[in-house]
Amino acid sequence: MSALPLRRPSATPEEETPSTTVDAALLARLSAQFAATAADYDRSGAFPQENFEALQANGLVGLVAPAAHGGGSATLATARRVIAAVARGEPATALILTMTYLQQHALTRGDNRWPPQLRERVARDAVERGALINALRVEPALGSPSRGGLPSTIARRDGNGWAIDGHKLYTTGIEGLTWLAVWARTDEAVPRTGVFLVPRHAPGVRVIASWDHLGLRASGSHEVIFENVAIDIDHAVDLRAPADWAPDAGSQTDIDAHATQQAWMVVLLGSLYDAVAQAARDWLVSFLNQRAPGSLGAPLASLPRVQEHVGEIEALLRTNRVLLDDAASAVDNGHAQPATDSGLLKYTVTGNAVRVVELALQLSGNHGLTRQNPLERHYRDVLCSRIHTPQNDAILVGAGKRALLSTGVAA
Repeated sequence: MSALPLRRPSATPEEETPSTTVDAALLARLSAQFAATAADYDRSGAFPQENFEALQANGLVGLVAPAAHGGGSATLATARRVIAAVARGEPATALILTMTYLQQHALTRGDNRWPPQLRERVARDAVERGALINALRVEPALGSPSRGGLPSTIARRDGNGWAIDGHKLYTTGIEGLTWLAVWARTDEAVPRTGVFLVPRHAPGVRVIASWDHLGLRASGSHEVIFENVAIDIDHAVDLRAPADWAPDAGSQTDIDAHATQQAWMVVLLGSLYDAVAQAARDWLVSFLNQRAPGSLGAPLASLPRVQEHVGEIEALLRTNRVLLDDAASAVDNGHAQPATDSGLLKYTVTGNAVRVVELALQLSGNHGLTRQNPLERHYRDVLCSRIHTPQNDAILVGAGKRALLSTGVAA
């Protein structure tokens, strides 16, 4: 992996310099390259293989992997800028990369319990071969584990290893993954839950190509069936009693590590959807400057009402930039927000991003919903922000309870 210069975490895109960050010109080139084929991937739903080849060729797949294993040990601020640039071009690629970055960062957490040899193997696979990894957690009956409950996916001891049977949904990037971090429970009398590291092409792993979504279509978030999938004994990389997985369980180190991981997730996903909104803004500005109805005799951009709404878009995007930059800087300086605050960040940033694209559609009229224009795709993509954990209802209930408890009102 080639060395990539870094920028101070709090810098805005306008302040980028080659000496302080992942090269801004490189990110701009990749963003434009990915944007050129984004509509094709949206129509076909194919895995964006060429995009990941370009990312790997420029040392970006292993960017967050630990430096001890050849990775970049990138800060959250640096990872955020990469995800934003990729998403501005093709957001499904950015989503798959985000999931890999989150798993790479988890390898460095203070509460990480993976065997050292497997941490190194996953990291070096990313650096040397561009290997991708994601967590497989959602199930037909369970839904998202963040809502509670035991997984139906079961791991049982089988000789000198484990055998896994189960069914997972929404396995983002499955067609291009190398490693699957599978959430499952043991078949023991007192079951434990945790993560089992499964090679994507292990015998018994079967993909059902069911992903036919409104947005982020190239993410390939298909279903996966596990049928007697055999893995080595040490691939049960983190097993705990179910109660020990609670965010407030364990030592202070465990609690802080969870808060930091939550912040990484929210900042990277927020950066992704904010970038979609930025792409919508860019198209809108070009459209408004070029569109000159005969009844007006001037571009739409000359109308005060249009200028006011574009000003609102600029305010929303600036708010997002400040919030995301500040959150990334805080994490990189060892001051991760509590999970409740991270949730509120996600609520605000994604809500602003959706509002930006809605305003763009309002100003562009039928043109914005025409398939030959990218704005309708940006709208479909940005709406996916509401689905990611934590969802809005959980965010607001958590924040409301905290506020009420602080005054002694809530039970």
